[in-house]
Amino acid sequence: IFKPKLTHVTALYYTLLSEKVGQMMDWASKRAVIRMNGEKFRRFVRAPPRNYSVIIMFTALQPQRQCAVCRQADEEYQILANSWRYSSAFTNKVFFALVDFDEGADVFQMLSMNSAPTFINFPSKGKPKRADTYELQVRGFAAEQIARWVADRTDVHIRVIRPPNYAGPLMLGLLLALIGSLAYLRRNNLEFLYNKNVWAFSALCFVLIMTSGQMWNHIRGPPYAHKNPSTGQVSYIHGSSQAQFVAETHIVLLFNAAVTLGLVLLHEAATSNVDIGKRKIMCIAGIGLVVLFFSWLLSIFRAKYHGYPYSFLIS
Repeated sequence: IFKPKLTHVTALYYTLLSEKVGQMMDWASKRAVIRMNGEKFRRFVRAPPRNYSVIIMFTALQPQRQCAVCRQADEEYQILANSWRYSSAFTNKVFFALVDFDEGADVFQMLSMNSAPTFINFPSKGKPKRADTYELQVRGFAAEQIARWVADRTDVHIRVIRPPNYAGPLMLGLLLALIGSLAYLRRNNLEFLYNKNVWAFSALCFVLIMTSGQMWNHIRGPPYAHKNPSTGQVSYIHGSSQAQFVAETHIVLLFNAAVTLGLVLLHEAATSNVDIGKRKIMCIAGIGLVVLFFSWLLSIFRAKYHGYPYSFLIS
């Protein structure tokens, strides 16, 4: 009596599972990223049976939400999902989905989620663990970084294929053409190439760009800033020493430039031959720039490296 009942239950299990996988495959074949609302999330992600993982981006893409980071992360997420969809990695072991706050507010409430964008892997077995939540603020939202995380959590390796972007080579070509044109127009007078101030300014700009973290931005692709969709508060400085925002590097670059300008003014005040009144003004301005902007730099350092004991003017 028991065996036929078990067989019937098993048959229902596999029938329901087959229907769910078939529906997910059908959606994925039409659009790499499946848009989900509360009903779809509860049926295809939360409710058993399920033998596939689902990578979900929780976001807020509507214009009234004013989440620029969400739109930037969505572009990278679409690139990753399309790379999976149109490659040999396309499989029913994993699916990519998206829940927009305005289409699935009940899902955000169900998961006690108050920030976006957020990437979570819902594994085929068990509940999501801590590692199943992508560390967006540490790793950034570049498709390559998300692909590494997906491979770690699902064992599905995706080779990211980006659409061709000719903006970089075009800008480089225009810059080289501009430099070549200027050199040609001044071919009879190239003394500016031996100008120490020109080379010093160029070197200083390069150093400021590198020390502000622009290379880290290029490699990791962090968001420009972070906006809390619940409070609307925008953070331009990352609270961790392991990550940064693009806006943060711009702020640090400007502060370093101001400190450098202050030091240059102090040097000029000590060595130039201008009248004493102008030298005093340069000295006061230089000290003011160094003191003010160095204290701001130190305050940013304290905010990121919690427990750092030293401060200067600004605590």
